[in-house]
Amino acid sequence: MIKTLTALSLIGQLVHPAATTINVSTATQLSAALSAAKPGDTISLADGDYSGAFVATKPGTASSPITLTGSAKAVLHDPLFNPGDTDCPSGQTGYGLWLQGASYWNIKGISVTNSKKGIVLDGATHVTLDGVTVHDIGAEAVHFRKSSAYGVIKNSTVYNTGKEQPGYGEGVYLGSANSNWECYGTGGGSSPDAGNYIQVLNNKIGPGVAAEGIDIKEGTHDGLISGNTLDGTGEKNENSADSTIDVKGDNYTITGNKVSNGYLDGIQTHNVWEQTGCGNTFTKNTFVVTNKSGWGINSTNQSDCVSQKKPNVIGASNTSTGGKGVSKTPVTPGT
Repeated sequence: MIKTLTALSLIGQLVHPAATTINVSTATQLSAALSAAKPGDTISLADGDYSGAFVATKPGTASSPITLTGSAKAVLHDPLFNPGDTDCPSGQTGYGLWLQGASYWNIKGISVTNSKKGIVLDGATHVTLDGVTVHDIGAEAVHFRKSSAYGVIKNSTVYNTGKEQPGYGEGVYLGSANSNWECYGTGGGSSPDAGNYIQVLNNKIGPGVAAEGIDIKEGTHDGLISGNTLDGTGEKNENSADSTIDVKGDNYTITGNKVSNGYLDGIQTHNVWEQTGCGNTFTKNTFVVTNKSGWGINSTNQSDCVSQKKPNVIGASNTSTGGKGVSKTPVTPGT
């Protein structure tokens, strides 16, 4: 039987063996609910403004995930937002929602705004973000960080990012740059931030995303980027962010996306660490390129990938209008 309790009534109680629906209508109640959550619980947010530093640290399980749910009118923001704060090594301030080791969570429907970063996952695997809205953010909107593998973001909306730090205003960010692995990588910083097997599905990203709409970092692999609509209007070309999707990871499937109005290219691939940015497959994507020097897909490292016998496969099913064409390198017929 599902029981309904207020968040405050949970404070001081022992862990209850039955799954609970926790009804929340204030920031204080939300903080208490996040602290008290256990596998199978649902935290249900009423419409309203939630101002605070909201951190989830309790994991669910594969069979009993924890759910945080509300409408788009349930709006989280962090009043401690300070663009001068550092993220390394711990973050600490300005995140609209921070899942720190909180694996097996489902986040549904809510909005996050007016924060340094929107939704940040650190060491939180098997997390699904479904139908969330993240906008008007100082830096990136959604970051799967510190080996937050097997995550999903779907049916969600992201716009107006990088309002304080345009060069770090990614829409959806998978993994971490190798320069940050000391903070977020494995093996004491000697190995990548293993944000692997992440799916980015059917989202609307942009306009007003100052950096890449989707940034796939080196050392990550085997994700799926499918069915997204990305409007690059508002990209600032700071910190080398001159494409709407940037692919530095390996073995991604990138298919059925609609990409328009990027600063330069719709998609770029790069090798920035060892021999990564290879073995990716691009099919059935459509591009509107407004920069006359831009490509739909610009695989800058294709010759290196070919020499490794791990070429990026750019299918003839991709289409593009404007710019220089679909692809800077030859396309593969029949794909």
